[in-house]
Amino acid sequence: MAGLIPQAFIDELLARVDIVSVIDARVPLKKAGHEYKACCPFHNEKTPSFYVSPSKQFYHCFGCGAHGTAVGFLMEYERLEFPDAIEDLARDLGLEVPHEQGSAPHASLEPLDELRELLDKVNAYYQLQLREHSQRTRAVDYLKARGVDGPTAARFGIGYAPPGWDGLRDALGSQASAGLLKLGLLVERGEGGGYDRFRDRVMFPIRDRRGRVVGFGGRTLADDPAKYMNSPESVLFHKGRELYGLYEARAAVRQLERLVVVEGYMDVVALAQHGIPFAVATLGTATTTDHLDVLYRAAPEVVFCFDGDRAGRQAAWRALDQALPAQRDGRQARFLFLPEGEDPDSLVRSEGEAGFRGRLEEAMPLSEYLVQELSAQVDTRSVDGRARLAELARPLVGKVPEGVFRQLLFERLGEEVQLDGEKLSKLITKPEASPAPPRTRKMRPGGGPSPVRVALGLLLRRPQLAERVASTAGWAETELPGSALLVQMIDVLREAPGITTGGLLERWREDPEGRHLHRLLEREDPVPEAGIEAEFDDTVRRLDALAREARLEVLLAQAEQGGLDAAGKEELRDLLGRS
Repeated sequence: MAGLIPQAFIDELLARVDIVSVIDARVPLKKAGHEYKACCPFHNEKTPSFYVSPSKQFYHCFGCGAHGTAVGFLMEYERLEFPDAIEDLARDLGLEVPHEQGSAPHASLEPLDELRELLDKVNAYYQLQLREHSQRTRAVDYLKARGVDGPTAARFGIGYAPPGWDGLRDALGSQASAGLLKLGLLVERGEGGGYDRFRDRVMFPIRDRRGRVVGFGGRTLADDPAKYMNSPESVLFHKGRELYGLYEARAAVRQLERLVVVEGYMDVVALAQHGIPFAVATLGTATTTDHLDVLYRAAPEVVFCFDGDRAGRQAAWRALDQALPAQRDGRQARFLFLPEGEDPDSLVRSEGEAGFRGRLEEAMPLSEYLVQELSAQVDTRSVDGRARLAELARPLVGKVPEGVFRQLLFERLGEEVQLDGEKLSKLITKPEASPAPPRTRKMRPGGGPSPVRVALGLLLRRPQLAERVASTAGWAETELPGSALLVQMIDVLREAPGITTGGLLERWREDPEGRHLHRLLEREDPVPEAGIEAEFDDTVRRLDALAREARLEVLLAQAEQGGLDAAGKEELRDLLGRS
């Protein structure tokens, strides 16, 4: 597959991008001193608390905490993946995004653009068959029977794969066979070149978040035991990451507040036609962590819609288990169980938009569903039963990130086990006893802010300061929090001397320490612009002194044990002479 985007290109792109222009094109900004401000696009507010710093190439909302670079803004606002955000920024600057070729030095890149063009041709072929094929009435009658009108069919690009083994292959020509085989749209048969995978089926194109066709789903019109069938996995199509209908939902609703997860293509199509344009479907798989990531990038609330039978309850519990780690503050998950014998398609046709929306409003919150299901397994009238409930909840609650939701979940569980939520939290999350680690002598910088924090903050403010550091030898050994990160940052700045603040932040996007860098940028600058270099030089001297002290302690400890060689003794004498 195509290689990674070179880091040097990302650094160069962020050095050219103006975050103010990127955001202002989507959210009108007003000048506010040295910065720009607006009402935050990521939460509802009347007074602006969303600030953009042109000098730091960084945005931050003091209301909801949203923050990041131009890349991060596009990912959150436009609901893009990282490579797509890079592509969009590069396109605006007239740049072409290069790709590394991977470990094989002469390997050619996978022709993904050619495969995408081929999928577009396949999609056009299926739609043409729905309009012109001699047996198209089979598909048209099926869609009419399911209540699908023309505009809805056109909106979702619904097509028809006619009967026969060679229709698609013959229409696109033998030169397309290799690509069709790679995409799984032809099934290989020895020397025959392959036969059509989809035959006599209503076809549903599956689009990615940018609207590009990546695969297909087909509903049989014949007596086929496989009622629904999807394209197999390919370099473009991964079932565990894609959601049918997400592109259409985003196109219909500019700012999605809720997504409904259903089981089938027709459920999505029927709901959209009846005024519920924010439904999506997994592609024959259970909800995955990747699905949850995609869902919550698109909307803050997810409603899982399942049949009320045993299979539906089992599927709902699996979805809950996957959703727990994603329940950060500001996100919601709820569960809607349908009456027996009903699915979203049939229900919205019988009850209409208002009826189905009413059911969505009454959907069960994740916390309530969790407590309800666990309580059903024990006798909460007894002390033993309530203790068992707490034990059953332990591994599940342990998956929930720290925050308000997690604490409120403990409060709700506490009601059920008749114990204060805070006490329950301490009991459930109490770590197992472990041997105490050996005591070590740590260096402390004395009074005032940590020199590591000061250095990191100054480097984020002015990355060129790294040129003033002669050596970072011994800094990491001071055991000061963040010292290893500081050394890594200086190494990066030496390798890429033109990198900007935004570029630095992107280097640590996926790293937990990236959050600390964002917090440093959010603070007011305590050092005036004219005094930055002097402050940084003084901080470097403090770090060098702490490094010498740390090394001196190590050598003294070795000397006490008689373990110093000649070189160590010489180094010790030198350090004692300078201390």
